[in-house]
Amino acid sequence: MTLQSPATLSIDSELPAFQQIKDYLIAQIHNGAWKEGDAIPSEAVLAKQFGVSRMTVNRAVRELSSEQLLTRVQGSGTFVAQQKYQATLVAIKSIAEEVRARGHIHHSELHLLERGKPSAQLLQQFKLAAGQILFHSVIVHFENRIPIQVEDRWVNSRLAPDYLQQNFSSITPNEYLMDAAPLQEVHYRIEAVTAPARIADMLEISATLPCLVLHRETISQGQVASIATMWHPGNRYQFAGQF
Repeated sequence: MTLQSPATLSIDSELPAFQQIKDYLIAQIHNGAWKEGDAIPSEAVLAKQFGVSRMTVNRAVRELSSEQLLTRVQGSGTFVAQQKYQATLVAIKSIAEEVRARGHIHHSELHLLERGKPSAQLLQQFKLAAGQILFHSVIVHFENRIPIQVEDRWVNSRLAPDYLQQNFSSITPNEYLMDAAPLQEVHYRIEAVTAPARIADMLEISATLPCLVLHRETISQGQVASIATMWHPGNRYQFAGQF
């Protein structure tokens, strides 16, 4: 993008006026001048600043709204949309890898790491007899200091005997398990539900906000290696895949 000033079109640019305005709006968001939830100048103000028609500005704003960078609220104005982070479903990746691939910073907080007390139903899901040991962890994952996932995971101790000895501030459970129990098969389902109070607290969201919940079972060496329930705030997360 070539602009002579923050609100001046470049006459020499090969880009049409609406695209230059669109690029300017994107730059304002990406450089932090406008943050999530901030109102942007009205179309009338932008049209006057750039010396173009409102129709030209409207096209730029309309396209950015379609791309979910802006949100238009009838009677209130246009606002910077809350970013929805994406997770890939086709390839099983560590959430830390997903975050870093976006150029963002990942960190996690360990809330629980224990030799668990599984229910009879959970042992049945693992196809294990009563008395078999399962490990249990609860970890909150952050992207740029914003909580984006609560990972509640049960692990087959036969396949991952060193699970409790791992430092999950430097490695994710997924990264450890991919090495300890190489992936053979994955089963998953997704649902939208309201989070329990403890999950909402960890995600720093209202208890009334719907969450996207990924239930994932991984198979290794013909056995269930882990069963994880991963909670994501529905207002800042989405799943994506490509075949």
